Amino acid sequence: MSLQEVLIDELRDLYSAENQLVKALPKAIRGISDPTMKANVKEHLEQTKGQVLRLREVFQQLGKKPTGQHCSGMEGCIKEVTEALEKDEEGALKDAGILGASLRVEHYEIAGYTASIAIAKVLKQKEIVDLLTETLNEEKNAAKNVLSGAPAILKQAASQEDEDEDEDEKPKSPKEKETEQKSEQDEQEAAPEMEGSSESTGKKPSSR
Repeated sequence: MSLQEVLIDELRDLYSAENQLVKALPKAIRGISDPTMKANVKEHLEQTKGQVLRLREVFQQLGKKPTGQHCSGMEGCIKEVTEALEKDEEGALKDAGILGASLRVEHYEIAGYTASIAIAKVLKQKEIVDLLTETLNEEKNAAKNVLSGAPAILKQAASQEDEDEDEDEKPKSPKEKETEQKSEQDEQEAAPEMEGSSESTGKKPSSR
């Protein structure tokens, strides 16, 4: 495999990611309560559509088709957003969960475009670098918008009274039970590698 082929794989991954977002963001918008956050996500949806078109332009320059690779990473990020939307919370508490998941999405995209730009620079493909940089700057601004609205949402969430039962007493849904089991499995599978680590006990390693 050549470096050019690596770039094409990265770009196809991004193309899949952006198309998944075009499909997923309208549902997220419907679930958001905060007007500023809702407006920011609406604006980013329109930007995302433009980013899909921009990637098509990149592939035209490369003489390759944009499809051919599904982005599993974005699929996972969108699943995080979906889980936040489906939680039994309302108002600012739900928005706080969506906020965290949205920030994961933006930083995933930032990482993908940063890597692709670095490869395109080595290959001296300036026009492609310029197009991808335009999108990267949009993603960075989107992440800033998420963070700028966070204090107000989190402050409101902190003051929002939870009239439901205590969290530990709430009956768990099948999905919540499944994710709890997976979390415990993650910990168990990591345990052999954690043995001897100072972080696993909170104690400093022995000087012996």
